[in-house]
Amino acid sequence: MNIYIDTLGCPKNVVDSENMAGLLEKSGHLITDDLMEAQAIIVNTCGFIDDAKEESIDRIFELAKYKENGAILIVTGCLSERYKHELFKEMPEADIFLGVNDYHKLPDIINEYSRGSRETHFGSCDKLYTEIESKKSMGKSYSSYLKIAEGCDNICAYCIIPQIRGSYRSRKEENIIKEAKSLASNGCKELILVAQDVTAYGIDLYGEYRLASLLEKLCEIEGLHWIRLMYCYEDRITEKLIEVIKSNEKICKYIDIPIQHISDKILLSMNRRSTKESIKKTIKKLRENIPEIHIRTTLITGFPGETDDDFEELMNFIEETRFERLGVFAYSKEEGTAAASMKNQVSEQVKIERKDAIMSLQCNISLENNMKHIGKTIEVLVEEIEADSYIGRTEYDSPEIDNSVIFTSDEQLKPGDFVFVKISDAFDYDLVGYHVKRG
Repeated sequence: MNIYIDTLGCPKNVVDSENMAGLLEKSGHLITDDLMEAQAIIVNTCGFIDDAKEESIDRIFELAKYKENGAILIVTGCLSERYKHELFKEMPEADIFLGVNDYHKLPDIINEYSRGSRETHFGSCDKLYTEIESKKSMGKSYSSYLKIAEGCDNICAYCIIPQIRGSYRSRKEENIIKEAKSLASNGCKELILVAQDVTAYGIDLYGEYRLASLLEKLCEIEGLHWIRLMYCYEDRITEKLIEVIKSNEKICKYIDIPIQHISDKILLSMNRRSTKESIKKTIKKLRENIPEIHIRTTLITGFPGETDDDFEELMNFIEETRFERLGVFAYSKEEGTAAASMKNQVSEQVKIERKDAIMSLQCNISLENNMKHIGKTIEVLVEEIEADSYIGRTEYDSPEIDNSVIFTSDEQLKPGDFVFVKISDAFDYDLVGYHVKRG
């Protein structure tokens, strides 16, 4: 059967889709990029916040049109898991609904499906990480996400993920290393570690945090050029982890730390373990030990109870800290979370105004940071070929979410090449330069 997989949401969903694709191909199916020839369509949805839910629902209805060609429509992912009963009732267009804990059953579900029927498959969450050994890269072969854990134990007041994905489950170290070696042997040069909280890796399985030692072992794998860290919790960034990042050339001098806010009152209300003092201390420690470190963070505006004073405190902190990379979300009231029933909900207008104010400030900070690169020569990963130029990323930029480098070259380059680019100009979120020889 020809199967088309459409993926929405975060990089963790990308990994899930690649696992599904690998399983399906192993069982004799073919993954296709052509919707017109698809006999089955899988929509891997996101259900994290309102915007993501709307995008997922719109996409399901959009892809339902291809049922006219005889395709069956399968809905899975976080939205499916979260609203299993409601979606089955309200979306007769979908033939099969699948939970996030049931991907390993997918080949059997498809093989045994009776056309014209409607089915749901929602299993319970296992206590250990469920390994799926077959994986098919569906993106750029030179850059791959590697999931090191599933679920979350942090129980932030605004977040529904623990209810969808279950408790934190680390993968066995040997399985991670095995997959990383396989990816490297198949041309992967950039390995991006993901989980709901990568810094919690190992605590449930080994009784201690093992991210630092895992990174050291990953650095020994031949073929890997960059290893990138996403979704790090500030309070678990240890001195050992900082030392490992500092001392290993393969580890990108980039770290993603979603702090969400800086007001101690709001952080406490969010059920975050961090405090203003601890956040500032960790950032200072990172920058003192790794001067070239680029820190990405994510913030939430308009959380229940956020006053003008709280927001001003956040703005002052951004101005003072001058993050190299920053994203912001307006708070989304999610049913089933502790924050949804809190008093002093902030109006949508105020949430958006505060979000826009932060991004306006960050735009200026980003330009200022980018200007510092003018005249420098930076290593760049080639990603796209334009008519008369190339587009790539530095080690300080994650795919899809961060900055780009636009440059020219007298040589013919291809995606996946690493080259050196001398920066000649800078904009808010992009650098401009030209390819130069190094060494």
